[in-house]
Amino acid sequence: MFHIRTYNKISDKGLSRFSDKYNVGEDISSPNAVLLRSHKLHGEVLPDTVSAIARAGAGTNNIPIEEYTQRGVVVFNTPGANANAVKELVLAGLLLSSRGIMQGQRYVSTLSEMSDAAEMSKLLEKEKKRFAGSELTNKTIGIVGLGAIGSMVANVALSLGMDVVGYDPAISIDAAWRLSSQVRRMESIEALLSCVDYLSLHVPAIPATHHLINQETLNLMKPSAAVLNFARESIVDANAMVAALNQGTIRQYVCDFPEPCLIGHEGVIALPHIGASTAEAEENCAVMAANQLMDYLENGNIVNSVNFPHTSMPRGNAGCRITFTNANVSGVLGHVLSVFAENKVNVVDMVNKSRNEVAYNILDLADKPSDDVIECIKNVEHVISLRVLC
Repeated sequence: MFHIRTYNKISDKGLSRFSDKYNVGEDISSPNAVLLRSHKLHGEVLPDTVSAIARAGAGTNNIPIEEYTQRGVVVFNTPGANANAVKELVLAGLLLSSRGIMQGQRYVSTLSEMSDAAEMSKLLEKEKKRFAGSELTNKTIGIVGLGAIGSMVANVALSLGMDVVGYDPAISIDAAWRLSSQVRRMESIEALLSCVDYLSLHVPAIPATHHLINQETLNLMKPSAAVLNFARESIVDANAMVAALNQGTIRQYVCDFPEPCLIGHEGVIALPHIGASTAEAEENCAVMAANQLMDYLENGNIVNSVNFPHTSMPRGNAGCRITFTNANVSGVLGHVLSVFAENKVNVVDMVNKSRNEVAYNILDLADKPSDDVIECIKNVEHVISLRVLC
């Protein structure tokens, strides 16, 4: 029996993926894994029984990843599961920033005292020029980050007749395949910023992207440009953005991350972090997270981890499977294999992968090793954690 502790409200569609081999709930004291959405684990005591965390969403800044990596805890996320929901909200943001839609709606809402329809129509005909905007067709949008969401935004912008330029120095092969050949790749973010009418941000919140958009980078942009941030709050320096709006360096800021300095500013459209808040996105994220946890707990396979290497091996006819994590230094795997050889344990198949400071191994064995052999492997220098999946 596997035990899964949940935080937040997880979609029933995801929870229903767990079979009767799983005990799933909020009050489990010694879980094998944790499934959550936005609950912050920083500062919380994680039980020693936990070997995996699954975040039903893309961002993992609510999880102390470095600490968990050192303990051999695999952290999963669900990239792409909420991409369509965010893409649609970005599209809404583009439209709202190109026309005086919200300003016009707010003006109309002040006319509640008028009772004469003809008089109202005459007034609106006179005032509508205050809310004139421009069309998206033939405008240039720059997309920073061409992953699951960024590539979808790029493709929908192309369908609107926009010129699309992109910048992503770390684009993956899968993302490159998803991206239309009509997207022009820029060699630097500076080159991209100088030529765009709209800027859409789709990068993770990591030290390298903290305040990526700041006073210096905003000064590179056209004063008629609009910035859209549906990625993470920390990517944009909000105070620098307000200063740019006040100085006329930037025309509009649309974001999903309200901050006190943004509230009430006429150049800001701030939404309450609803990018992934659709029933479909929540279901997709929960299903993907549940599937990844089950495959890891039952088979040791790792797909979509933010701290461990992608490692997968089909289950054959071997008698037992073990997995172990070790510091990514030379000699550890050889030492483990020598323990098996000395104890006449036959290794049928294996895979070894590494990522930064950590290495992960899946070994299929002809027979289940004795407890003494398992204990001996646990005591090999630099082995961090070990699981037996027989």
